Amino acid sequence: MSTGPLAASPPTAAGNAAIEVRGLARSFGEVRALDGVDLEVRTGTVLGLLGPNGAGKTTLVRVLTTLLLPDAGNATVAGLDVVRDAPELRARIGLAGQYAAVDEDLTGRENLTMVGRLYGLRRAEARRRATELLERFDLAGAADRVTSTYSGGMRRRLDLAAALVARPQVVFLDEPTTGLDPRSRLALWETIEGLVAEGTTVLLTTQYLDEADRLADLIAVIDHGRVIAQGTADELKDRVGGERLVVGLEAGADPVAAAAVLAPLVVEEPAVRGLVVEAPVRTRAGAIAQAVRLLTDAGIGIDDVELRRPTLDDVFLALTGHAAQDEDDPGAEVQMAKPRARRSPQRRAGRSRRRPREES
Repeated sequence: MSTGPLAASPPTAAGNAAIEVRGLARSFGEVRALDGVDLEVRTGTVLGLLGPNGAGKTTLVRVLTTLLLPDAGNATVAGLDVVRDAPELRARIGLAGQYAAVDEDLTGRENLTMVGRLYGLRRAEARRRATELLERFDLAGAADRVTSTYSGGMRRRLDLAAALVARPQVVFLDEPTTGLDPRSRLALWETIEGLVAEGTTVLLTTQYLDEADRLADLIAVIDHGRVIAQGTADELKDRVGGERLVVGLEAGADPVAAAAVLAPLVVEEPAVRGLVVEAPVRTRAGAIAQAVRLLTDAGIGIDDVELRRPTLDDVFLALTGHAAQDEDDPGAEVQMAKPRARRSPQRRAGRSRRRPREES
């Protein structure tokens, strides 16, 4: 993927927050999707919004992008109120949702040109912008192919390009790498890093903790419609505790017995997962040697032992009580279905599609 520069809109005033949220609430019937959310995102940074399915992440993005009205509270984006200034705000933000919102009947170039025209660009300017973005996102070779022939990764890149057509000050990315292969994820990460380096503010929702660890300047963990923790990745990891002793046992070893033997070295009851025993240590100095000696004296076979710092996975588990990718959350948030691009009658009937008439 190309890493050439992207022109950006003038950022909000230096020192100002690009996004400010105070007491934001939104319900769907009996479901309290947002329950008093407070957030602040500095200009030119990335906020990583983490949370399990149904936590309220997408509802928050919809409110901040003027797609939903809040029931209570207030929010400003790029200095504009999301309710009072909604029409003006839409011209200053970009949104890439969980699924690529591209028209399968149009080519990549036509998709981006159409978005430019919807933003009010003159046709010639919209074409120039489309060409810039197609080159930037390594789609120039497929620019004149209909997007129904694009791979999933290509569609995601085109969708992100569409979110940038109007050179937005703030970009909302709602789980943008869902379903992408590792190479496409990495390419998209590099693009996001390039945007932020140029002064764009990004709010990124994700369930991939390695994604937040790499990209986010600040992380907010949301659960049941409330922000339950905020901080940098390092600050959140420090909340879980210091370095952790991780012991892998030989097949046939008793992990419960191993946990009891290791108790004097750790500050809380060790967690047991299969043949792995893990807990934060009282002190780093000599912890591995002492663990090996205690287990060997107890006749418990060791396959591997290490000290490691907590990860965001540990943080997420400690804060929410379950893993980040909790597939079947019974409290899943109520979301509006996103319509798929409809095929034209001509395509459904197998007839050739009429191409949009070119204008000078």
